[in-house]
Amino acid sequence: MQIIDGKRVSEKLKEKIKQETVSWIHKGGKKPHLCAILVGNDGASHTYVAAKMKDCESIGFTSSIYRFDETITEEELLKTIREINANPDIDGLIVQLPLPKHISVDKVTQTISPEKDVDGFHPQNVGRLSIGLPTYISATPYGIMQLFDYYNIDTVGKHCVVLGRSNIVGTPVSILMSRNTTPGNATVTLCHSKTQNLENYTRNADIIIAAIGIPEFVKAHMIKPGAVVIDVGITRIKDPSKKSGYRLVGDVAYDEVAPLCSYITPVPGGVGPMTRIGLLMNTLKSARKEIYSGKI
Repeated sequence: MQIIDGKRVSEKLKEKIKQETVSWIHKGGKKPHLCAILVGNDGASHTYVAAKMKDCESIGFTSSIYRFDETITEEELLKTIREINANPDIDGLIVQLPLPKHISVDKVTQTISPEKDVDGFHPQNVGRLSIGLPTYISATPYGIMQLFDYYNIDTVGKHCVVLGRSNIVGTPVSILMSRNTTPGNATVTLCHSKTQNLENYTRNADIIIAAIGIPEFVKAHMIKPGAVVIDVGITRIKDPSKKSGYRLVGDVAYDEVAPLCSYITPVPGGVGPMTRIGLLMNTLKSARKEIYSGKI
């Protein structure tokens, strides 16, 4: 069993992105600029955005944050997004989720310019992904594919079971795994809350990508020996033995599943750091105009 060290891989890839950024700027390119919108006082969101901005600083990007109280109206937020769309200095825009209930996530997503949608959520970018055109790939699936590539994990002809069909992870990663690429070329089964006899699928899977948000849902009896397990989930659960009063767990019962696997991602330290790498890669592509200028 080998642990997939997302933290180590992310550091190596950050250094690569930094070198590419230096070269780009040296050749006369503009400094990539990632902008984040943060609404409300959700602690996890603030921590995550701060980490993204720190990443930007470490590799030579410009970063900026628009902070708003949770009472901001939907129209005020959409107006700000349109203003950022029109700002030629900003290459990538992310709106950190979750948003207050009175603000439509769909409206926000569709208002962001596809050219600056480095989260890869805009319908235009999702559509481009589905038919194999160059696009901004959702950051978490992008990061997962980087892990397969780094560890030379064979995906060709393998049976990949994806647990969860969200537009952020499950659906896009199922598309990526089935495409005629490397990594890719897997036979993909997309499972969800309505799937019957789920264990029949997972026990026959060479690769499992768990993205359902249910703590420690995947147990040892659901795994085929030698499987590759990618755990996307992360949930805080109470733990009085910890100084913080909680611990982080994934969608996989790690302690019992890990001994059965050929490769497995831990939580934390697996997929999480790679999500930010996907975001940085997309932002550099935007600065270079690689997606919407015809360059690949």
